[in-house]
Amino acid sequence: MTRLSVNINKIALIRNSRGSNNPDLLLVVKDCESFGAQGITVHPRPDQRHIRYDDVFALKEVVKTEFNVECNPSKEILDILFQVKPQQVTLVPDAPGALTSDAGWDTINDAEKLTDITKELKALGMRVSVFVDPDPRMVEGAAKCGVDRIELYTGDYAKHFKTQRAELVKIHSECSLLAFRLKLGVNAGHDLNLLNLKYYKSNLKHLDEVSIGHALVIDAMYFGLQNSIAMYLHELS
Repeated sequence: MTRLSVNINKIALIRNSRGSNNPDLLLVVKDCESFGAQGITVHPRPDQRHIRYDDVFALKEVVKTEFNVECNPSKEILDILFQVKPQQVTLVPDAPGALTSDAGWDTINDAEKLTDITKELKALGMRVSVFVDPDPRMVEGAAKCGVDRIELYTGDYAKHFKTQRAELVKIHSECSLLAFRLKLGVNAGHDLNLLNLKYYKSNLKHLDEVSIGHALVIDAMYFGLQNSIAMYLHELS
């Protein structure tokens, strides 16, 4: 079964909007796990508009499943990772002021940087995943950098799901098969939701994990958090 990692950035954004601890991020994480989430994802950014750096330390003490930290590996973030040592680090190339992650690494031109960072993180026991566009060249480049997994960017798939789902998911499927042959695990994320998730999962023979936050939090407004997690797990089963 493909694992569901719940991204809690939007929960932190709501908390920060009032300058208090409501909702309590740590309690939400405990609830997500008790409701069936198989991992917790955060993506701290330099402006700390949602997940703050101190949250990363606090969450490591609370998360009982898999703790996945997505990040652009600046020196400041790497210093935190070296201390916290989450189970998985997902390297993402977004600019400091990016609204969201909307493109993957150029694993060919950025190979030296990615290789060096990957070695450091793996030496401390962290699994390393790298965010890539569904492009066989980028998958091959990721393997040469020594990472453990790729995370396929699903933004274009989600955006054009109603009109181009078959041709777009075919590219993702080919990339997942290539990754498997290269001994890489396969994660996926960005704008996956209850409408497009089942089709995506059913067309990828190899899919270890999806990270979902924005859509799941919106669904929780209507169905409740427990029901929403159960619904996503059902789509992945």
